[in-house]
Amino acid sequence: MKHPIIVRTLFLLSFPFLIGCPYAYTPSPILLPQHIQSIAIRPIKNQTAFFGLEDKFMIRLQEEFTRGGNYPLVPEENGDGVLIAEINRYINEPVSYDENLIVQERKLWVLVNIYFLDKVQNKILWSEPNLQGIHRYFVETRPGGLTEEEARSIVWDKLSRDIFRRTVEGFGSVTGEIERKVPNKGPAGKEEVLP
Repeated sequence: MKHPIIVRTLFLLSFPFLIGCPYAYTPSPILLPQHIQSIAIRPIKNQTAFFGLEDKFMIRLQEEFTRGGNYPLVPEENGDGVLIAEINRYINEPVSYDENLIVQERKLWVLVNIYFLDKVQNKILWSEPNLQGIHRYFVETRPGGLTEEEARSIVWDKLSRDIFRRTVEGFGSVTGEIERKVPNKGPAGKEEVLP
């Protein structure tokens, strides 16, 4: 060999790539504390100008938690944990037009603030502002198209599944797109609590 140092150096530099990395980091889920045995869902607040959004969303959310069966769904006064949701944005915008400028496709975009209150310890376990529910769909005049109500139902399904999964399978998981957090203790050692 003419250049053993160069060959040895190249081998050592390429060694990590040759063996690969067999281990991928996956954070373990942070499950609800053991003292939370039942969950309540507070009536959803609707901060938008669109009347009645909260009713269908509330029904769908209750169905998801009832079907999950992990925790009994109870009235708020009896719940160990309380799920709090606020619809703060509702946008249904056109995204494509035909040659006559008639809308062919729309995007429904809903933003929801979610909080989970531990009533036993009187603190917010997790919060996720601006959890997004998005569905892009063809208008009802197109083959296979949907009405706004049908698209909204799909968005409620997606959001309900995400909220259920986040609550039951691990509140350390993240499902939102913009901002998410588990509250930190403030200077006085107290955590944020909703009214």
